[in-house]
Amino acid sequence: MKTSPRLLGVLCSGLLAALIPASTLHATFAKGADVSYLPQMEANGYIWKDKKGAQKDLLVILKDYQIDSIRLRTWVNPSSDSHAGHCSISETAALAKRCKALGYRIMIDFHFSDSWTSKGTQKPPAAWANMTYSQMLQAMNDYVYHSMNVLKSNGISPEWVQIGNEENLGICTPTGSVSSNPAQMTGLLNAAYNMVKLVSPSTKVIIHLASPQDLSANEAWFDKYKAVGGKWDICGFSSYPSSSLVSNLVADIKTMGQRYGKEVMVVETGGPVTNPNESYNVVNNYIDGMRAISSTQGGVFYWEPERYAPWTDGATQNGAWDSTTKRPTHAMDAFLN
Repeated sequence: MKTSPRLLGVLCSGLLAALIPASTLHATFAKGADVSYLPQMEANGYIWKDKKGAQKDLLVILKDYQIDSIRLRTWVNPSSDSHAGHCSISETAALAKRCKALGYRIMIDFHFSDSWTSKGTQKPPAAWANMTYSQMLQAMNDYVYHSMNVLKSNGISPEWVQIGNEENLGICTPTGSVSSNPAQMTGLLNAAYNMVKLVSPSTKVIIHLASPQDLSANEAWFDKYKAVGGKWDICGFSSYPSSSLVSNLVADIKTMGQRYGKEVMVVETGGPVTNPNESYNVVNNYIDGMRAISSTQGGVFYWEPERYAPWTDGATQNGAWDSTTKRPTHAMDAFLN
């Protein structure tokens, strides 16, 4: 039987897809959202409607906005608190599996704590708090290796993994403090990096800092990390600016990428749900700016757009859903850019 050129092309494409790592196939700019609260919101009766008012699975609605990537946090031994708990690796893997089934690219965000870590706090997991550095190093190896294998057993090979969240202070301080123990911080992060790569060699590993406008401080952080052998693939940043400042921040992010020869991403951004036009401009400007750096890598992720009152985080309320209509706000239209 003669095989047509078109059929041969389809067969070859399928073979290549099977042989080439997912991260290679997806070497394109990512438009993403962190929706780690989704299971807890669903469990508390929250629903989502699309732009036309039809109730749907949130993950299906996000597809309508050309979002192709999902970011999910995970904590070591979290509580059952609906806002500051859950997100164990088993829960995160279950949500990642659900996202993968819809074709999403996956980013996993290790906080290396039992709850929130951020620019201002890097508390270690309670079970690690009294460990020596060598003991904590072994705990890091064991935890990341186990977590990556839980993901793997659920069919998840993340395209990206963050080893730490807004780790401007370091991780698991004071043991991994960037100011007082940079070599120990690097040792812990390299252990995490190595375990990610051991289980999922194609996964890109992100170091995540907040506030790209703090250029000199961020350069000092990476200089210390690099000087003692720190390993990473991508410089990731979180930023919640006014839209007028985005172009300057993109310039700072570009500088960081060039300084270290790394890919760059905005792994968290967003704006006030009370001002969807401004939120639209923030996301739109970031997408335009980051694409100008590279249209074939990097990306922009909205942090928790699915939230709406009374499920908020205090004054910032960086959601993108209307609490009255249950429909997406204009902010989400930025992803149609």
